[in-house]
Amino acid sequence: MQSFPPGGGKWQVSTGGGDQALWRRDGKELFYLSSDGRLMAVPVSTSPTFSAGSPEALFNAATGEITPSGIRNFYVPAPDGSKFLVLTYDRAGQSNALHVLVNWRGVAERK
Repeated sequence: MQSFPPGGGKWQVSTGGGDQALWRRDGKELFYLSSDGRLMAVPVSTSPTFSAGSPEALFNAATGEITPSGIRNFYVPAPDGSKFLVLTYDRAGQSNALHVLVNWRGVAERK
């Protein structure tokens, strides 16, 4: 972790490296993919100074059904960090279809 703009400090958050880091919306938790394929969560605090708790494994993202290889940010945490939307693949390696209807209330009102 490094402050922005640079110069305010650097802090180690992971214990074994990581990739695809995303913040929980309120900034109290950082999620990342560990080098062994687990999705990790680290509680953080910025007041009065930055500090990070111990990383905790949430689930294994390298099971073969969840395949992050070559995809940037294959997961998105819910605003409160309680759930995740994850891009998964079936056993044949095909991406599962996801259809999202935006402004569905507006569509229903026009009918």
